[in-house]
Amino acid sequence: MQEEWTGEAVNEPADQEDIAWMGLALEQARQAYELGEVPVGAVAVFENQIIGAGFNRKESDQDPTAHAEMISLRQAAQKLGNWRLIGVTLYCTLEPCPMCAGAMIQGRLQRLVYGAPDTRFGADGTVIEVLSEPAFNHRVQVTSGVLAEEAGDLLQRFFRRLRDENL
Repeated sequence: MQEEWTGEAVNEPADQEDIAWMGLALEQARQAYELGEVPVGAVAVFENQIIGAGFNRKESDQDPTAHAEMISLRQAAQKLGNWRLIGVTLYCTLEPCPMCAGAMIQGRLQRLVYGAPDTRFGADGTVIEVLSEPAFNHRVQVTSGVLAEEAGDLLQRFFRRLRDENL
């Protein structure tokens, strides 16, 4: 049985390993871009191995919960055979929304590393603070801003393309 981490959420600095894993999350986001989905990608890592990976599929699946984070978290739980994601780090190109942040807390995710802030739905303090809310029984360690420029550029290109197509 996995041990549960219930420590305080702290914004930890990124290292080269975080940058490498985030590069793989960006590859997932590029797949979403190619499919016409909002380009957000995520990878779940446990003991230096990817145990979940995904990109936004809301349009493709016609599923409001088909966010990159949710897909990655589901795969990680399946791979571990446990809904408790103790020891798992999720790398995501965009700050999570409240739904995804809630799933991270529910799943006892140990750590989140994300790229760009989300000025519309960000649940790590940009719009609302969910991940380190002291009323919850679990808080997620967070490292933000990893490859934020690349992630943000991809999102900007996507929405620019959408606007241009709808003119």
